[in-house]
Amino acid sequence: MTVILTPQQLEMIRQNCVENPHGAPQTLDSGTFQALALNGFTLSKTTPRVCVMGELICQEGEPGDALFLIRSGRAAIFKGSVDAPIVLTCRGAGEFVGEMAILEDLPRSASVAALEEMQLIKMTRDDFQRLLSDSTKLDIGMLRKLSSRLREADDLITTTTHARRTLHSQVNELAAENQELLDLQLLREQTTDLVVHDLRNPLHSISGAVGMLQMVLPEAILQENRDLFELINNTCARMQRLVDSLLDISRMEAGETELALEPANLPQLIQSAVIRVSPVLQSRGIASQVFMPAHLPRILIDIDKIDRVLINLLDNAIKFTPAGGQISVKAELQGAHIAVSINDTGSGVPPEQRDQIFERFARGSNGSSSLVRGFGLGLTFCRLAVEAHGGKIWIEDGEGGVGCKSIFTLPLEREG
Repeated sequence: MTVILTPQQLEMIRQNCVENPHGAPQTLDSGTFQALALNGFTLSKTTPRVCVMGELICQEGEPGDALFLIRSGRAAIFKGSVDAPIVLTCRGAGEFVGEMAILEDLPRSASVAALEEMQLIKMTRDDFQRLLSDSTKLDIGMLRKLSSRLREADDLITTTTHARRTLHSQVNELAAENQELLDLQLLREQTTDLVVHDLRNPLHSISGAVGMLQMVLPEAILQENRDLFELINNTCARMQRLVDSLLDISRMEAGETELALEPANLPQLIQSAVIRVSPVLQSRGIASQVFMPAHLPRILIDIDKIDRVLINLLDNAIKFTPAGGQISVKAELQGAHIAVSINDTGSGVPPEQRDQIFERFARGSNGSSSLVRGFGLGLTFCRLAVEAHGGKIWIEDGEGGVGCKSIFTLPLEREG
């Protein structure tokens, strides 16, 4: 039964012929043709087989009972399915196809398809065996070695092509995943921008209204509601820091933020930050201590950003320290850097979470086995701000193995 490839299948094989040029065609020695003439195998007396374009001359896996000499036209030799062919080579007029199965007495190792209309001379196994036995120019052992080498070469080409296709598929998958990540990143940035702009106006309105009330209300009422006003102001300030962190994180990740560097007294900055969180410390019954040497050199930093780093780390320590606990802040000179550490007596952070905790939208676990999901922008801001200064930030076990210690360093001199 004659099998004709569809135009689509034939076109795929043609394309693979172009994409997989494997050097010179794999043919028998030219002495074969001389032997044919010497042994009376007269081509002119043999009726040629005419094949139409797309016809399968022989198929991989079927018994090899004949080989074919191409009188005219071109054929493609391929392995595998016609819908995903692995083209080994192409052959034209004067070349053999189908000889490997005859030589090795094995099923056909590849399929042959006519790329155009062809004329073939068929030589049966008996004709070929008679030719070999009568010829003094052909050696069956040498031919079998040649056939074995050709089959090994075909197997190598097949393996290589499979590997190339697998790699190409993996590259395409990675490209698609990368594009998805880029799309998600863009969506996240757009959402962040919307959130920032939508939160700013209400925050300003609340802060303005509270400020107006504090200006117009009688002193007695202000004193009676002092805690309430303090709570509102602290909450507004915290929300403002959150909005600022969202905006600053996006800008720093995009490399669009320049540091406003100026000489600073770091011990004074630390003392100021601790004083500002003191009301929260007192309300929760948490003690605080500050340890610093008598003299620390002034350091060139963006004061606003490092101040927010200190506040964020202190807030984080307070959040996970139980009532009756303690928070200590320490600054010290370490070579060419100043190291600042904030130690708490809370539940600590498991080692496997200490890198993740500085990622956007991840927070500490408070002793549980997995990260608590949430805004968690404070520590992300800290990491980006410290790294922008040329420093490092990390988390360790607290003093004596209790709680958690957040440490960041700042260089005394900036490079460049």
